[in-house]
Amino acid sequence: MKIINYLYKEREEIGIYTPKGIIRLEKFKDMIDFIKNAKEEDFEDIKKSTNIIDKSKVKIISPITRPIHDIICAGKNYRDHILEMDDFIDMENFKLSYFSKRASYILGDGEEIKGRFDLDDNIDYESELAIIIGKEGKNIKREEVIDYIFGFSIFNDLSSRKIQMAHNQWFLGKSIDNYSIMGPWIVTKDEFTFPLEINIQSKVNGEIRQDSNTKHMIQGIEDIIVELSSHITLEPGDIISTGTPAGVGMGFTPPKYLKEGDTVECIVEGIGVLKNKII
Repeated sequence: MKIINYLYKEREEIGIYTPKGIIRLEKFKDMIDFIKNAKEEDFEDIKKSTNIIDKSKVKIISPITRPIHDIICAGKNYRDHILEMDDFIDMENFKLSYFSKRASYILGDGEEIKGRFDLDDNIDYESELAIIIGKEGKNIKREEVIDYIFGFSIFNDLSSRKIQMAHNQWFLGKSIDNYSIMGPWIVTKDEFTFPLEINIQSKVNGEIRQDSNTKHMIQGIEDIIVELSSHITLEPGDIISTGTPAGVGMGFTPPKYLKEGDTVECIVEGIGVLKNKII
């Protein structure tokens, strides 16, 4: 099931994206409300609903525009990405790097990204799989991880590399306004087979830059959720971005950073395409 957030008659609503149109979910005020409070009977009602609007009448926006917390990001979770950044991997003592990404508003599919070239012209893309948490959890057991997942989306972790390097940390260079992009929808977990082994790509102006599979993550989604929940309480609507594979602009010689007018596509199998132009 593809659950979307959209603008209809200048009002933000959520619905189910289907080939016939969008099934409106007027019972719920927003995506977080749906994630927290939707019951099994609500899903049965959705199947019978005739409250459908034409897709051409809406503007799809990010499934979660205003996150309940900062986005939780897993850094350096693909071996090939670590190597392209000229970093050493000590697999015997490997620990995943976690950082938060501030986003007062998350852009969605088709929206233009206002690049802050005045701050840093080394703007980079990162195609990532995003986990959307479905219920509150602490000290989650590995065998119960899937019970705590609501679904998945695509996340473009846009990054300003000079700022990252200058401050020797990731937060500021990744938290610039408009540098969090997610969409085009959330696909519920029942659409996937676990363990997840799905293709992940990015393209810039049609050129394939990243081309990998989630099976190449060093720490899989089960590892991430178990570790995070042993330290912090995860809540419904929390967004966890799981890292990016090799092929980012910084990894090329010379680097292939984004320029004004470039179009970036982040593609994840089973979810779709998140496409944006940088201006």
